[in-house]
Amino acid sequence: MINKFQNYIKPVLFAVFAMSIPISCSDRLDLAPLDSFSSEGFWVSESNALLALGGVYKGNIGTSVRGANGVDWWSYSALVFLEFATDNAYDRRGDNAGWNRLSNGTMNSSNVASVRLAWQWSYERIARANYFIENVDRVPGDAATIARMKAEARFIRATQYYYLSQSFGSVPLITNTLGLDEANTVEKAPVETIIQYVIDELSDVVSDLPQDGDIPDSEYGRASKQAALAFLGRMQLADQRFAAAATTYKQIIDYGDHDIHPDYAGLFNGMAENTAENIFTNVHIADVAGGATNGILQHTLPAIKGGWHIVNPLGDLVESYDFADGTPFSFDDPRFDPRDFAANRDPRLDYNVYGDNSSFAGLTIITHPDSTNSIDRLTTNRQATRTGFGMRKFMDETFSGDVRNSGGDIPLIRYAEVLLSYLEAKLEAGDAIDQQLLDETINKVRGRASVNMPPITETNPDALRPILRKERRIELAFEGIRYWDLKRWGIMAEVLNGRFFGHSFPDAVNLRQDGNYEDPYSRWFVTKKNFREGVDENWFIPQQEIDINPRLAE
Repeated sequence: MINKFQNYIKPVLFAVFAMSIPISCSDRLDLAPLDSFSSEGFWVSESNALLALGGVYKGNIGTSVRGANGVDWWSYSALVFLEFATDNAYDRRGDNAGWNRLSNGTMNSSNVASVRLAWQWSYERIARANYFIENVDRVPGDAATIARMKAEARFIRATQYYYLSQSFGSVPLITNTLGLDEANTVEKAPVETIIQYVIDELSDVVSDLPQDGDIPDSEYGRASKQAALAFLGRMQLADQRFAAAATTYKQIIDYGDHDIHPDYAGLFNGMAENTAENIFTNVHIADVAGGATNGILQHTLPAIKGGWHIVNPLGDLVESYDFADGTPFSFDDPRFDPRDFAANRDPRLDYNVYGDNSSFAGLTIITHPDSTNSIDRLTTNRQATRTGFGMRKFMDETFSGDVRNSGGDIPLIRYAEVLLSYLEAKLEAGDAIDQQLLDETINKVRGRASVNMPPITETNPDALRPILRKERRIELAFEGIRYWDLKRWGIMAEVLNGRFFGHSFPDAVNLRQDGNYEDPYSRWFVTKKNFREGVDENWFIPQQEIDINPRLAE
C-alpha cells in the first residue's frame, strides 16, 4: 500500500530515462537510457544536470501505454482524450469508459483509471522537480545556465499544480522531497493556496527563462518566458483575475516572437512543426524509447488505415462550424449536404473532422450505417466510428510506418490561444472593445491564409461573448481546451446534459435512435450525459490514495 505514495518521496537513486525534449545538438534529451547514478556521484556536470532535467520534463512517465490511457498532462491522452468529457467527442469504448464517466454522471473515486493516473503522474513529476531543484545548485558551471535549468523545473512543477487545481481542486502542496511517514500523512491545501502558488511561481521564473526568439532550434521544446506567461494567463483566467490575465497575455504579444501560421492543418499533421505559432510543444521523436514516440495514429486512425478509431467527434461540435460566409450552420440551409457535410463551411471543419464519403489519405471513408462492405461502417459494436465522424486533426495522412511509433509533435500552447484568451480577458475585465482589438486578436486567428473566415465586427460585450466562445471551440478543438473552458465559464451542467448525436443520415434504414425519440435531422443517436452540478466539477481523489492516507478525504 505504501508504494502508492512513493511519488512524493526522495528517490534513493536518480535514474535517467530516455527523453523526448531536445536540448542542443550535442546535449539532447532524446538520448538512449542510462544506468542509475548514485545521488552523490551524479551532480558533477552540466551535462548530467541536463539529463536529469529531461527526466523532469518527461522521462518514462506514462510511457508504458504510449500516452493512451493515463494523464501525462502533455500527452495526447490529456489533450485529445479529455474531449470525451465534453460536447466535442465520444470515446469509442463506450459509456462506461473512464473519460466518458467524467461528465455522464457516473464518476466516483474508483471507476476512472485516467483520474488515478493523473494524480499519480502529476506527483511523480512534482517529486522529480523537487529533487532536481534541491540538488542542481551542487553542479559546478555557469550560474545563468544553472538558474535557467532550475527555472524550468519550477515551471514544470507549477504547471502540474495548475492542472491539479483545475481537475481536483484542493490537493497536497508538496514543494520538497518527503520521507515515507510524511508522504503518507500529507494534508491537502485549499485550492486558493494552490492557485496563488502557481501564480507566484510562474511569475517568478520568467526572469530566468530565455525569450522564445533567443532559443535555438536545437532546444525546441524547452520552456521559455512566453510558455511560463501563457500558463500564468491560463491560471489567472481560471481564477477570474481578468485584468491581470490581460496584462500577462499582452506581455507575450509585445515580445513579438510569435505569429499565426498560415497553414492550420500543418500545425498538427507534422508538416509545420517548430513554427512561430507554437509557444510550448511536446516534442516527439520516432524510434526513441522512454515515451519519445507518439502513438496517437494507432488510437485514432480510421479502421481502413489500421487505426482503433477511439476518437469520435460529436455532431454538436460539427454543427458549431459556420458556413463559409460566416452565417450560422443550419440543417435547413440548402448549402448543407449530408453526403458532403464540410462543403461550404468554415475550412477548419474539414481540417479537423472527416465523415461519411470524405476523402482521407487518398481513400473514400464510408461510415453510412447501411453500408454492407465498409470496415468503417457506423455501428455500436465494431472497432470503427461511433458517431459517423472521425478526427482528422493530428493525423498525418501520408504516414506509412508503424502507427504506434510516429514522431508527430503535440502543440500544448499556441499563439492562437493567447490571442483569443487576451480578448476574453479584456472583455471580462470590462475594457472597451473596438475593431482594432478584434482585428489584432480573433480576426487574426480567423484570417490565417488557409482559413480566411469573414472578420468579426461585433463590439458589444454581451453579443461578442458567445462569438468568442464559439471561436475558441472550433479553433482549439481536440487540443484539451474545451473542458477547462466549460468549467471556467460555469456552464458544464448546462452543456453536458441531454442527448448527443452524430452524423446526419436522412436516407438511413439502420439509424440508431434513443427509444421513441425521432431526431428531426436524422442524426445517429450516440449517448446521453447527466453532468451532476455541484458534484462533477472536480474529479474524485482516487480511493486507493485515500486508503493510504485518509486525510485526503477531509
